[in-house]
Amino acid sequence: MNEHKTSDGTLLPDVQRITKLGGLIRKLSLDEYPQLFNVLKGDKSIVGPRPLLVQYLPLYSKEQFRRHDVRPGITGWAQCNGRNNLTWKKKFELDVWYVDNVSFKLDCKIVIKTIMKVLKSKDIENDTVEN
Repeated sequence: MNEHKTSDGTLLPDVQRITKLGGLIRKLSLDEYPQLFNVLKGDKSIVGPRPLLVQYLPLYSKEQFRRHDVRPGITGWAQCNGRNNLTWKKKFELDVWYVDNVSFKLDCKIVIKTIMKVLKSKDIENDTVEN
């Protein structure tokens, strides 16, 4: 992304600041690869609920907090079932469903579905999703 700003000094919307190279990197999800270092360190798994900012922790319900019963992942059940086209509520539901159903077979299915989503560039961005 570039740092282009409006006349009053505020940054332009992301869609207007993304470069061609940045767009390609994002489209191919290449920006996700550095997370593999976190997997090698043991901080993260390949599959698991995507980590969210710590500042959101006080907002979780008891049920939503269960997503932390497993190690966070690079991809998860929510990512291969809607990615950015899901509401936050639905993402939490899918994350908790994953926690309740975790298995090697499910992880393999998630990895395959994620690869297919990336190759098809599906569900990458949708500005109309409610929070």
